Amino acid sequence: MEHQTTIDLILDHYENPRHYGALPDADVVMRGINPGCGDVIAIYAKADDAGHISAISFEGEGCTISMAGASMATEILWGKALAEVEATPEAAILELFGREIAATRFRCALLGLNTAKDAARALRSRQSG
Repeated sequence: MEHQTTIDLILDHYENPRHYGALPDADVVMRGINPGCGDVIAIYAKADDAGHISAISFEGEGCTISMAGASMATEILWGKALAEVEATPEAAILELFGREIAATRFRCALLGLNTAKDAARALRSRQSG
């Protein structure tokens, strides 16, 4: 992806986040933090009886990269099976940021995805228990 197109995508997700806000009837709320720069995020998720994400959203405060990454993650993960969420490679988000940007803000870019993976693990644990 062209550098300016990548920047435009990141800014769009930051300024117009997808699936932003608390999910009042969430099955799980998972909090994540990037202690390096203080980004904080909460992923809200619901799973259907078949083990798929039926709703996902986020709230948080942090840098442009972490908030855009969380928005991108919610778009990518909606409707996926919990096992698929857990297996989603970091590259799924990092490629959207481009190598140059992702290399300098790796933890910020992945905060949303990694927190969503933790949420999926918690949901699978509840469903199997």
